[in-house]
Amino acid sequence: MFKGIPAEIAGIGIFIPEKILSNADLEKIVDTSDEWITTRTGIKERRIAPDDMATSDMMKRAADIAIERSGINPDDIQLVIGCTATPDMPFPSTACLVQHKLGLQNAAAFDLQAGCSGFLYGLTIASQFIASGAVKAVLVLGGETLSRIQNWEDRSTCVLFGDGAGAAVIAPAKEGSGILNFSISADGAFADALKVPAGGSLMPATEETVKNHMHAVHMDGRDVFRQAVTKMPEAALKALEELGMTVEDIDHFIPHQANIRIIESVGKRLGIPEEKTIVNLQKYGNTSCASLPIALCEAVESGRIKKGDTILLTAIGAGLAWGSIILKW
Repeated sequence: MFKGIPAEIAGIGIFIPEKILSNADLEKIVDTSDEWITTRTGIKERRIAPDDMATSDMMKRAADIAIERSGINPDDIQLVIGCTATPDMPFPSTACLVQHKLGLQNAAAFDLQAGCSGFLYGLTIASQFIASGAVKAVLVLGGETLSRIQNWEDRSTCVLFGDGAGAAVIAPAKEGSGILNFSISADGAFADALKVPAGGSLMPATEETVKNHMHAVHMDGRDVFRQAVTKMPEAALKALEELGMTVEDIDHFIPHQANIRIIESVGKRLGIPEEKTIVNLQKYGNTSCASLPIALCEAVESGRIKKGDTILLTAIGAGLAWGSIILKW
């Protein structure tokens, strides 16, 4: 249960690369088809960052928008949390790079790695820094250049992912709004279900690891699906129950945009009608840590989400790590 000073998303922004990689484009480079991809994933196209654009560059652009919309003095941002599975480099943290690019001289910074649930984990941690009174405002970044870690010969994975970034400024909530509760969990027993095997201390880079695509995404899609449709509803119900709420109290459901079958299955298990579910993966594919902020921001910008609406966010990613957040806009 959330305790302490309530925290809210004071401002949110996103950055979407211009280049579109459609299913028709993928048909030309890998053994697949638009019908195969659409039927199994719901994805029609995804965005690809320019070669000279890093994750930190996209995060910075999203953050500029979020900070401006928040109305908060940048000097009051005292922490930057970078959520990504595709950092600019192993170290320093991408959050430190963005902190410098934004000129946030009063902010500490670190990266958080929780796979596709990274942004949700980041919001949770940021809310606790606000709840304790330790900081005035936190900048949470979620960004990915997943196109850089794809095996473009593997049709089971390369069709799924896209690039993009989102950012949110977290600050003390105004009366009646804010993050109401959260539930986060993890289980490393499923680590092999979704991973990039090489590039770390376990399997340092060699000529062989590069030749064998060991620096690319490896996924057991069936295992990820089984865990997702179980763990995401469990986290959502736990967060709701602790508040004395039910799914009927939810105005909008924003799941991680990974696969339409997962989204539909989770919605059915929770009993949330389709009209309350926000889906945009057909345009962007799975953008991992950028998934939730992009969907949330677009829904706010379009007027679909209005002040006072209650929103359920839920995600699962590599780790496996998963969770849910209930917030009032």
